[in-house]
Amino acid sequence: MEGNSIRSTVRITGFAKNTIIKLLGELGCACAAYHNRALRDLKVRRLQCDEIWEFVGAKAKNASPEKKAAGWGDIWTWTGIDADTKLIVSYLVGGRDSGWAKDFMEDCAKRSRNRVQITTDGHRVYLDAVENAFGADIDYAQLQKIYGAPSDEETRRYSPAKCIGCDLKVVSGNPDPAHVSTSYVERSNLTLRMGNRRFTRLTNGFSKKVDNHRHMVALFFL
Repeated sequence: MEGNSIRSTVRITGFAKNTIIKLLGELGCACAAYHNRALRDLKVRRLQCDEIWEFVGAKAKNASPEKKAAGWGDIWTWTGIDADTKLIVSYLVGGRDSGWAKDFMEDCAKRSRNRVQITTDGHRVYLDAVENAFGADIDYAQLQKIYGAPSDEETRRYSPAKCIGCDLKVVSGNPDPAHVSTSYVERSNLTLRMGNRRFTRLTNGFSKKVDNHRHMVALFFL
């Protein structure tokens, strides 16, 4: 939880590496099970959803077919946050295609007991996923950020293009424009990236095994 590596934790505690990894796995499973069991029948009025990128072992473009079969490559963490309480209603670690979006939104729907206003970014897979999970009883809008032309400065590799505006698109229902936002979920994802060594960019602290990555995400969100 402090961003230490496994070997660093071994040196601090004096326990063996396999002991630390085994404990991580047990805690990860326990955290995921508790979240799944306890966060039910929630009164969520405004839900913000987003996905955050990371990779296991190597980026997808650099991973061999054999390594990809073992779980290496790009991996995404889907997160849904209650904009009022800042509670992580649901999360899912996997790919970024329509199948993963469907599973994630269905899980969000199962945990909510009332009509919800949802805001996502412009990722197309959300459209069918939200409709299939919530049906017509929902207020749903997409907020697509508009970025300016890339900079020619040397730092452009490390800095995103400047956001020059947002495009609000009402998909269904009657969402309140004052609460069409993804700011809270994006800030939550920043906390996940900065507070979890496995998500830190431009380092070699990334996860080497997908199972350990999932365990750490479960531990972090609990």
